[in-house]
Amino acid sequence: MTRLLILKLGGSVVTHKDEYMSAHTENIKRLAKEIAEADSYPLIIVHGGGSFGHPVAKKHRIADGRVDESQIFGFSETHQAMVKLNGVIVDILLKAGIPAFAFSPSSMLHTIGKRLKELNTGLIKEYIDLGMVPVLYGDAVLDSEQTFAILSGDQLIIKLSNDLGANRVIFGLDVDGIFTDDPKLNPDAKLIETFSIGNIEANVGDTTHTDVTGGMRAKLSEATEAVKGGVKVIMVNAFEPERVKAALRGEKVIGTILTL
Repeated sequence: MTRLLILKLGGSVVTHKDEYMSAHTENIKRLAKEIAEADSYPLIIVHGGGSFGHPVAKKHRIADGRVDESQIFGFSETHQAMVKLNGVIVDILLKAGIPAFAFSPSSMLHTIGKRLKELNTGLIKEYIDLGMVPVLYGDAVLDSEQTFAILSGDQLIIKLSNDLGANRVIFGLDVDGIFTDDPKLNPDAKLIETFSIGNIEANVGDTTHTDVTGGMRAKLSEATEAVKGGVKVIMVNAFEPERVKAALRGEKVIGTILTL
């Protein structure tokens, strides 16, 4: 298989994070157009939960595992929220001419102590070989130690990257990349174009939004394994027109490239 591309669209990119279960359809449509125009395949798309999965998971404390019977409904509701968002995204991708195919992670895997151990990537590869674009997401999944857990899309990406030999992983964010400080709070924050995973100077604290998967710190932690494996990992602003398209094409683009 030609070297694979993996595109992560963050929850803040595909939803209005401050509006409960509100998909950012305008932005999704623009990104779908860019993905179609980039014509860069094979490709896997993974998206976050934003205002769909995260608030429901937090309300029912799904990330902490099973504590009482009431969480069983919450577990199902969290998964269903992600299915709804995934359906919106896949429908838009299809209308843009992208052969998207929805995959439900909870039906393919489980975790052990919140960590993904096994995933049938061979099945996903079969769909890729047919010319399709698998679309996956962070999900509520069964866990051998705590009954259930939240699997982040970032953790899923690294497993896919390692098992399928990805060439490039692109994180589409709501900022340009990694900064010396929070650019939303500090106008003097500077973009770090090449960021060493071991660098502690940038502000990579947890997001201020409701994010049960850990925010930027967790993203960098997961990305470390891909970078160690020789995969080019780049973070770009998915709200800025043409940047995702340029990143998919391997062109120079404003953003942050991760290094060891």
